[in-house]
Amino acid sequence: MPEFVSGLFQVKWLVVAIFIASTTYVHFRGRVRHKFVRQLTDHSTFTAPINTVMYLCSKVPATPFLRAEDFPQLAPVTAAWESIREEAVAAYKEGAIKAADGFTDAGFNSFFRTGWTRFYLKWYGKPLDSARSVCPKTLALLESVPGIEAAMFTVLPPGASLPRHRDPYAGSIRYHLGLVTPNSPDCYIEVDGERRHWRDGEPILFDETYIHTAVNKTDVTRVILFLDIDRPLNNPLARAFNHLVRITLLRASATQNVPGERIGLINRLFSQVYRIRVIGKELKKRSRPTYYLVKWLLIGGLLYLALR
Repeated sequence: MPEFVSGLFQVKWLVVAIFIASTTYVHFRGRVRHKFVRQLTDHSTFTAPINTVMYLCSKVPATPFLRAEDFPQLAPVTAAWESIREEAVAAYKEGAIKAADGFTDAGFNSFFRTGWTRFYLKWYGKPLDSARSVCPKTLALLESVPGIEAAMFTVLPPGASLPRHRDPYAGSIRYHLGLVTPNSPDCYIEVDGERRHWRDGEPILFDETYIHTAVNKTDVTRVILFLDIDRPLNNPLARAFNHLVRITLLRASATQNVPGERIGLINRLFSQVYRIRVIGKELKKRSRPTYYLVKWLLIGGLLYLALR
């Protein structure tokens, strides 16, 4: 029995060591980093062991921006930008591109406060029924292209900017296609300190797990097609692992465009947990010291329970 307990103790500290090493790797990957306190509670810390596997097995260079010619399967999407734009503009005029109804979109919840809005076409699974009726041509095209796991139209209104952030999972590469843009350096995306601005009909590909932000300093509303593409990996085991994460965790983060469409488990839980977040925000308004004391006591308590 003592040998069994000793073995469990060693395994636990091996897991802790892997977690610390992978988090350190993720934190120092790139030139732009979160502050230490922010990194401790950022979702990239909790997904660091999984993401490190993706980085070590990646076939694409470890650079913020990537070349469109290295993803030739996306050429038909880029070529069809005008027909895609027609459906996106129609969806925008109909009010289909909008914020979530309630707290049902954990991944993008903080963006809605800036005026950023979206319309899902697909999200790590079957296309949404609402998308089939609103943009059938775009959806048919996307379904014919291998490796597209997620797709949506997104809008960044004049004067809006997104908070600096990393996306939580490194199993994909992000593709943006300019549909309606200011065609101006004043409407740009910045990834790990490097900037590119959107242009009508031109793609931008980047690694969304570098810290990035988007800014629109113009008076023109920016509309793009947003895709998640499978990250090219160098061995079948890594590809199988990536597939497993997609069909479990990422599919569980699905949400709806209209009432009645499926909401994944993560977003169902988020809608409940966010009530606690609202209480925390009220406490922060009344007393920031008390808020941070309670926050770090809770984090410290969870770490103690995990490590004792």
